[in-house]
Amino acid sequence: MTSTTRLTVAQALVRFLSVQYTERDGVRRRLIDATWGIFGHGNVAGLGQALIEYADEMPYHQGRNEQSMVHAAVGYARQSNRLSAHAVTTSIGPGATNLVTGAALATINHLPVLLLPGDTFAGRPADPVLQQLEVPYAGDVSVNDCLRPVSKYFDRVTRPEALIPAALNAMRVLADPVETGAVTLALPQDVQAEAYDWPDEFFAERTWYVRRPAADPAELAEAVRAVRAANRPLIIAGGGVHHSRAEAALAEFASATGIPVASTQAGKGSLNHDHPQDVGGIGHTGTATADELARLADLVIGIGTRYTDFTTGSHTLFERPGVRFLNLNIGAYDGHKLAGQPLIADASAGLTALARELGPDAYRVSESYIAEYREDKERWEQRVDACYEAEEPDVRPTQPQVLGALDEIVDASDIIVNAAGSLPGDLHKLWRTRSFDQYHLEYGYSCMGYEIPAAIGVKLAAPDRPVWALVGDGTYLMMPTEIVTAVQEGIAIKVLLIQNHGYASIGGLSESVGGERFGTAYRHRSPADGSYTGAPLPVDLAANAASLGMRVLRAKTVSDLREALAVARAADTPTCVYVETETADTVSGAPPAQAWWDVPVAATATRSSAVKARELYERHVSTRRRHL
Repeated sequence: MTSTTRLTVAQALVRFLSVQYTERDGVRRRLIDATWGIFGHGNVAGLGQALIEYADEMPYHQGRNEQSMVHAAVGYARQSNRLSAHAVTTSIGPGATNLVTGAALATINHLPVLLLPGDTFAGRPADPVLQQLEVPYAGDVSVNDCLRPVSKYFDRVTRPEALIPAALNAMRVLADPVETGAVTLALPQDVQAEAYDWPDEFFAERTWYVRRPAADPAELAEAVRAVRAANRPLIIAGGGVHHSRAEAALAEFASATGIPVASTQAGKGSLNHDHPQDVGGIGHTGTATADELARLADLVIGIGTRYTDFTTGSHTLFERPGVRFLNLNIGAYDGHKLAGQPLIADASAGLTALARELGPDAYRVSESYIAEYREDKERWEQRVDACYEAEEPDVRPTQPQVLGALDEIVDASDIIVNAAGSLPGDLHKLWRTRSFDQYHLEYGYSCMGYEIPAAIGVKLAAPDRPVWALVGDGTYLMMPTEIVTAVQEGIAIKVLLIQNHGYASIGGLSESVGGERFGTAYRHRSPADGSYTGAPLPVDLAANAASLGMRVLRAKTVSDLREALAVARAADTPTCVYVETETADTVSGAPPAQAWWDVPVAATATRSSAVKARELYERHVSTRRRHL
């Protein structure tokens, strides 16, 4: 007879999660390493009680905002190379709907997080209950259904025994290198507290093997033929290189073949900045070196990339007639993009196989091609030096000079976290990565407010390394609340807070598309016309950070900044460096975009700025092509 243990659904779930593991390349890790939670009537008596019951088996982190808890979990999962993740529990109502943005971010970036929102009563003893959304045409719909389109797996556990297949499916998806993302198990509050006799096998340790699928021989043979036929190939390294831990395999392949390597935001750091084949970022926020190579490439080898519009210049970047694409990707959906030759495999396994089939001396690009891109990269590095240099150290810095000051003090152990605003463009163009995981940019969803909570998650995964959250004032105002969590838990993140009085990135974009920076500045209304063109708002974000318990260092000049950054880096408590930049009314002062990005411009307008922008837009649109 099967032995059983009587537990509530919530207790059974927590106990089950505590014994789930992943394994890849012989390394075994807890799959769900901790749970974040904010409690209300929808989860306090269920999961809240269960987390107390099993506090020794399941660590708990207290959050301040449900969205930011997901961001922290995502930061942890990415730093853990997707082999370990966190769960997030909320009450019903706004607690649950606050998860949606974080869930979308996780799923778009293929990063695992387990969402456990409370739900309304499965037994419906009274309708409506507090915070319940009444849907006249469907009695089984709740606000948790908002999570369906942003989840890779969704289930509502309406009976105790239904938890068993739901939990197993949730783990399957979380550990799947192709399917992983946000996984939602909606838990009605009455079911959470209901008792059931669980088979003890449900609580046995279980290992989920993260596979490395090998390339199909026929696809591999076609890939080898494509590489051998190329004269000006270019590799685009995407986030899949990091997820696979294929950095060493890529470095060996690039060195052996001489093929230059450009990187997406997610793929930056696949090669260190000083690797002979590294040519920097690709696309709209990329370097002139990489983008010129892309324009002339006859073969583009995409490794673990989704080919977003920023990467492809909205399909205007790859100009050469007859250019072909070879896509090494673990997912078939991405492997077939741009009508490319697919090589469906794990990035590391695929690169190793491709190198083996090419042979040690069978293929290498011409020395003239190598000399060309190395000389061009050196010219770009001189532009970076010029952006970083501050000739007068006693003046207010520009944003690139802020990055230059940070660049001076970091080493390979530092991790830089960013997501939105003008900083991603500057970082992609200018930052010199020193390790494969130093550059942590969330640009799949580019979610303002990600940086501070994500830095907490990264620091939890890498407690012995300096972790920096780089934020502008607009991003900071979106979600500073987890500073309190960092202070409470003694998580010594470093926040570099840059004040430029508004949405600098969108302000620049607005100006370029004829929007005249409308609604992008943080300023008083002008008494003359009511526009936001008056004096900057008297908002003291440094004082705000200090009021949340963080140590704050104010820097007014480049010299101050260098000193403050050094102090912050050495700090063992949460520390913020606050600096106001010189470029309050421009995007950043970094080199302009080296490739186009399609943001449609008004087709009809009376204002001259929009008319001129439309003319330029139509010229760019005319260069777009379908790769077939």
